This record gives sequence, C-alpha cells and structure tokens, in this order.
Amino acid sequence: MHHTVVERELELRLVLSPEHSVAVPARLGYRSDDPFAVHVSFHIDSECPVHWTFARELLVEGVFRPCGYGDVRVWPTKADGRGVVLMALSSPDGDALLEAPAEQVSAWLERTLRAVPPGTEGGRLDVDEALAGLLAPLPADELRPCEPGPYDPWPYDPWPCDPWPSDEPKDGE
Repeated sequence: MHHTVVERELELRLVLSPEHSVAVPARLGYRSDDPFAVHVSFHIDSECPVHWTFARELLVEGVFRPCGYGDVRVWPTKADGRGVVLMALSSPDGDALLEAPAEQVSAWLERTLRAVPPGTEGGRLDVDEALAGLLAPLPADELRPCEPGPYDPWPYDPWPCDPWPSDEPKDGE
C-alpha cells in the first residue's frame, strides 16, 4: 500500500505570559499509515526536539471551536488581529501553550484531509500486519523445555521456564 506523508514547517509562538511569547521552529507531520494521528515536533531550549502526537480530529475541530481535555486542548482565537490556533499541552515534564497561525494550520490540515478523507482512516490501517508484528515471537521468546521434576507427569513443561523467578518465599520457607 502506498503511504503519503504531509509535512509543514512553521513558526509557533511559545506563550510565556499574556504579554510575552517566543518563536519556536516546529514541524507538523501526518502519515497515511497512521491516519488518526498528527505529529508536532518543536525545539524549546533543548538539544532534542519535543514530540507530541494526538488525534487529527482534535486539531481539525480545534481550528473552529474549543475542544479537548486533559493533556491536549486546542482552540481558535485572535492575536494582534490575526487568527491563531492555541494548543495547550500538559505532561509530567511541564506545560506549554503554543500559538500557531490558523491559516497555515488549516491549509496543512486540508492537505491531510485530501490524503485521507474523514471516515476512511480505518481502511488505511493494516490490522493484519500490525497484529502479526505484535504477535511475532522474538528470539528470547522461543519455548525452551524445562527439566521435568520427579513428580511431573509430562516430560516437558508446555510453558517456557520463568526467566525471572519470584523473590517471594515458597511455602514452608
């Protein structure tokens, strides 16, 4: 299956207070093989970028009206007479309020919606391939026969040996 990538580099504003914000270079990303998600990457005084992934539907709705709760909230507003989209991101490492130009975000979202129209996302998921990847045995998962004990009725235990024996005392110890 052919996969489409839709990216857009833009400048976000990290809102520090109502009067002060700083420019933050960012990239919006969308992949048709992960059709429900959008990815936002940006640098904030760090060597490595910060990555956030959340529902495309949340960002689409947030361009028009406030939505989301918890870790990601999105809403439209005006700043200095221009339309912007605010994204409030919360994590155990901290919170950020990012301001994005509404026109650029909307144009990028339109491209993602042309690549994978709403309602067709499920058809883009290769569930069989994903399940095969999740269920594929790793070399360490190979079944090893356990040594039979003196009272074991079977010559081999059908379950792999426990590589992490319990540190709990056995009965009578």
